Amino acid sequence: MTDSAFTTSHPADPDTDLADLPDADGTNGHDILEGLARPTTGELQLEERASLQRVAGLSTELTDVTEVEYRQLRLERVVLVGVWTEGTAAQARASMAELAALAETAGSQVLDALIQRRSKPDPATYIGSGKADELRAAVLETGADTVICDGELTPAQLTALEKVVKVKVIDRTALILDIFAQHATSREGKAQVSLAQMEYMLPRLRGWGQSMSRQAGGRAGSNGGVGLRGPGETKIETDRRRIRERMAKLRREIRAMKKSRTVMRAARERNSIPRLTVAGYTNAGKSSLVNAMTGSGVLVQDALFATLDPTTRRATLDDGRAVVFTDTVGFVRHLPTQLVEAFRSTLEEVVDADLLLHVVDGSDPFPVEQISAVRRVINEVVAEEGATAPPELLVVNKIDAIDATRMAELRGALGDAAFVSARTGEGLPELFDRVREFVGRADVELTVDVPYTRGDLISRIHEEGEVLTSEHTAEGTTMRVRVPSAFAGVLEPLRS
Repeated sequence: MTDSAFTTSHPADPDTDLADLPDADGTNGHDILEGLARPTTGELQLEERASLQRVAGLSTELTDVTEVEYRQLRLERVVLVGVWTEGTAAQARASMAELAALAETAGSQVLDALIQRRSKPDPATYIGSGKADELRAAVLETGADTVICDGELTPAQLTALEKVVKVKVIDRTALILDIFAQHATSREGKAQVSLAQMEYMLPRLRGWGQSMSRQAGGRAGSNGGVGLRGPGETKIETDRRRIRERMAKLRREIRAMKKSRTVMRAARERNSIPRLTVAGYTNAGKSSLVNAMTGSGVLVQDALFATLDPTTRRATLDDGRAVVFTDTVGFVRHLPTQLVEAFRSTLEEVVDADLLLHVVDGSDPFPVEQISAVRRVINEVVAEEGATAPPELLVVNKIDAIDATRMAELRGALGDAAFVSARTGEGLPELFDRVREFVGRADVELTVDVPYTRGDLISRIHEEGEVLTSEHTAEGTTMRVRVPSAFAGVLEPLRS
């Protein structure tokens, strides 16, 4: 399978191989590392992420904390609660199962889950007073220290529900932001997550005890003289001002980093190498598919939002054509608005793609809902950028985990999709055929006479196009080639 799909692959920006450097005694690293398997970048990231798992049973007691500090406390033993407003009972259970997976990815232990059937969430406590009392009983029975709600709660709902259950309450948005904060590794990713967290926390900032009511009134504020004595700035106002200043600084940093990403993307465009962006629902197997198609070591983890930073890898199809795969952050139902805004520069990789490989988890009970959630976010980004959505190829992954009946149902609902298994390699040759067909769709076939002094053009023809016939003459090489239309313009003066 591997040999028929591509010949070789390398990272877009490979680091120097330390094993190739000579040692003081004249040997090189290969003599020392012989027989040892070198871990990939993804394996190293996975090991590092596993070493940072939270330790159950620890607690943090603070008598005077701000809301920002409070929201960053450890999640440990949690009870889930959701409001079922529409859809079937199976869809409601699937939504709670996804919330449980999010909580476990964040390092929590899920103890219990409750679902309230309502036409709409209660404006006061989200689940209603009766269910809130039932939730309090579940918290006492299980010994939970946190309640996670399957929705975005208003600041008033958070406060009211916490007064009833008497433990920390967070919503789905805060949980997703917590996962992003754990998994961000690059400087840009960390800045984007910090900005999203602050945008979420700012309207929810509030005090605990009397800490936010300290004011410099009376004699304490008498430095201003007659007529200028007043309450001064409260602690909560100080925190809000500092958060706004920090947010402004982060936005400037992200804009500066966006320029660097734009420069790299423009360089890829000049090379005329087809750009294939792999997008889809979180944990659909996007990174596994990139690894299977390029042979690279991108981080793969059975967890939601394992990939946050876009990773670009290069592969060569069996016809000699080079392509670039970009692995992107996953999507999820009700993706927080703050994340869409903060990860704008990252999502531009989707907008600027030549082909979008939309990966779907075939083993999920509701793959059509996943497809709709992803397309909704992509359409929002495309509309705000004023661009045109790239062509999409639907890729149904994990077919090794479904039976023949389920496969028949998926083929009926998603007939034009490519069906693959990144784990076993099933269906990958057919997927490469689809990619190769798309890549060659706008190619131009022509005959050129390339002089021997233009070896750079011959190298580029092999890299970006396909050589059909080749014949050496006294003046140079006569070649019948198939190349992208943009490159055909460069070769036009040499056309015979």
